[in-house]
Amino acid sequence: MIPKSRSSLRGGRRLLLAFSFLAIAACSSDEEEIPETPAEELYYTAFVTMQDEKLATAAKMFEEVERQHPYSRWATQAQLMAAYSYYLDDAYDDAIIALERFIELHPGNRSAPYAYYLLSLCYYDQITDVGRDQRNTELALQSLAQVVARFPNTDYARDASLKIDLTQDHLAGKEMEIGRYYQMQGQHLAAINRYRRVIDRFQTTTHVPEALHRLVESYLALGVVEEAQQTASVLGHNFPGSDWYQDSYALLVERDLEPIEPIDEDGGLF
Repeated sequence: MIPKSRSSLRGGRRLLLAFSFLAIAACSSDEEEIPETPAEELYYTAFVTMQDEKLATAAKMFEEVERQHPYSRWATQAQLMAAYSYYLDDAYDDAIIALERFIELHPGNRSAPYAYYLLSLCYYDQITDVGRDQRNTELALQSLAQVVARFPNTDYARDASLKIDLTQDHLAGKEMEIGRYYQMQGQHLAAINRYRRVIDRFQTTTHVPEALHRLVESYLALGVVEEAQQTASVLGHNFPGSDWYQDSYALLVERDLEPIEPIDEDGGLF
């Protein structure tokens, strides 16, 4: 059973496990070895501990299920629950290690889709603002795409698809920030490379109209007039009512120019 919330166990189960919980939790808190305990009892004690939000302790208890009872029917699920406990505790590195191990050992397990999904969340939840390194954003995108590809007809895939859109928009925003910086420094070729990357890799994001406009600005700054005119035409064709197109059109008019259709069409924005 994979919990979807932190709801409590039935009162009877809590009473049945109360003594075991106190003994095992005390050993864990002192970093002593957890005594040999029946697999089911140890698993549900760990579950109670997790529900009480003692997440680090719960993770260690779930791991202990596998250590003490590696061939029991509880061991495999305990591996996944340990990862889940680490995730809830924001211990993402530990969760990732546990999930990758689970996937490697049990690729055909019925909980494998959830394991892949939870792994993607470990990266997704660590996405930072566009001013910082985006390594986790890239890893989140890769992991989310894997969920969609492997388990296309699941709720996990549907949620992953939504998160992919948000992740791509975030990555595009990072490229735009770098491009604007280069442009302000007068490094127009470097800026153009960043803006083109947004257009080539992230065509469905909200940043594309601005990227096209910034390309018009950069091309004009370099004196590459025809490229600027063609880019403005693409912007007007795809986003005719946007403020970015109005700005690009005004830049051309100031120079007695107008948009012209690109010569080569490759099926994309250009």
